[in-house]
Amino acid sequence: MKYIFGPVASRRFGMSLGVDISPDKKRCNFDCIYCELEPSKPVMEYDNPPSVNEILNDIKTAVKKYEFDVLTITSNGEPTLYPYLDKLVDNLSEYKLLILSNSSTIDNQKIQNTLTKFNIVKLSLDAVTPEIFKKIDRPHKSINIENIIKGMIEFRKKYKGELIIEILVVKGINDKAEEFKKINEVLKEIKPNRVDISTIDRPPAYNVKGVDIDVLYELSKNIQNQHIFIPTRDKLNFKIENLTRDELLNTLKKRPFTEDDIANMFDEHTQRVFNDLMKENLIEEVWVGGIKFYKAIV
Repeated sequence: MKYIFGPVASRRFGMSLGVDISPDKKRCNFDCIYCELEPSKPVMEYDNPPSVNEILNDIKTAVKKYEFDVLTITSNGEPTLYPYLDKLVDNLSEYKLLILSNSSTIDNQKIQNTLTKFNIVKLSLDAVTPEIFKKIDRPHKSINIENIIKGMIEFRKKYKGELIIEILVVKGINDKAEEFKKINEVLKEIKPNRVDISTIDRPPAYNVKGVDIDVLYELSKNIQNQHIFIPTRDKLNFKIENLTRDELLNTLKKRPFTEDDIANMFDEHTQRVFNDLMKENLIEEVWVGGIKFYKAIV
């Protein structure tokens, strides 16, 4: 099966069956410095695209073989460059669909309409400052971050599914509080369901490094009133300690925490306070993109 990878277990989406619509080579309008694929010149067109039937035949074979929760459309590059994406999605309406996109085409109305057919859309937003955006994502010269932001805001107004924004942090480039404060202002307008903050976890194409998990957490403090997911928070070197009832409620009003956050970040005292507030129905569970969050009931 040329176009299938997986199924892969994910804490975020359950069992995911991946569909790579560019398995033979990289086709992308970015050349991100953190990408694990070989460096390549950004392109805006998808050359020699496979037919929809080729991809569908592989999917039909795979669904008989594997059990999965979500069908993930991705690519060695940018999947929205695939010219027949809309037709492909129309033939997959029986499945729960997720797409992973670098956001580069989100200002295109046709792409927006196609993405509304997905149950979950995950878009990248590594930076909002033009200079930082160009340095980290190395886009095609026709792409600018202002249009991407505008497109995200427009898309959110018409999209009824789960919108996830992903920020990947690279040491020395987009790892400053100032940039995250700017991202926070943009997120207020986009209104995503969840924000994922991660760093480099595979050998990158260029000589760059990720940041420690503690840095991700500190940067995340600049993102307000969002459901934030940071992978592997169990590696944090500190605890949130001795919060009172009011302090904990105020914290959870501003920033919902995941189930893992509660287990890995709260000391014993704060966990007891949390459990008491749960019993009093002052905290509610909210599921976003397969992740359980806890937030204070306002």
